[in-house]
Amino acid sequence: MGRCKWPGQDQDMIKYHDEEWGVPVIDDQKLFEFMVLDAFQAGLSWAIILRKRTAMQQAFSNFDPRLVQQYGEDDRARLLADPGIIRNRLKIDATIHNAGEFIRLQDKYGSFAKFIWQFTEGTPIINCWQAESEIPAVSPQAESMSKALKKEGFKFVGPVICYAFMQAAGMINDHLTSCFRFEPLVKLAEQVTL
Repeated sequence: MGRCKWPGQDQDMIKYHDEEWGVPVIDDQKLFEFMVLDAFQAGLSWAIILRKRTAMQQAFSNFDPRLVQQYGEDDRARLLADPGIIRNRLKIDATIHNAGEFIRLQDKYGSFAKFIWQFTEGTPIINCWQAESEIPAVSPQAESMSKALKKEGFKFVGPVICYAFMQAAGMINDHLTSCFRFEPLVKLAEQVTL
């Protein structure tokens, strides 16, 4: 079996594709990480995000939303001066803001995973694409998620970002059917419990 073509020859992209993309995530801290990374990806390539991921983990307290929500002006200045991350003021501010909303939803639902997985009815959506040209940029579920997150006060959560998040968090299996990761993730989808 082959591999989806989108990672190309980039070793970071290949590793991400082979080990993470499409694997169902129910751990809240990991879900927050993907939410942050996908928001920072807006207008950029995923390869850039992966190259900066380690620096971003360090800069954003290992993506612990309880720590990130407490960031003040000194932290904003530190982040804007950090050459290892994407220094976009709007995205940095959105991350700090979203951390607070994230925690509020954790408290309301018992976990963020319980809230976010409702958009796929608690189980991964298995798509059976033959070619990458078939994979959409948005879905009805991503549009519903975006609308709900915006209503809850989140920023940088448009439908395209939400769809990318759903792919990253394994809420959607968009590996091609010819990809060696497709079948193992179909089996893994059966084991998701919230």
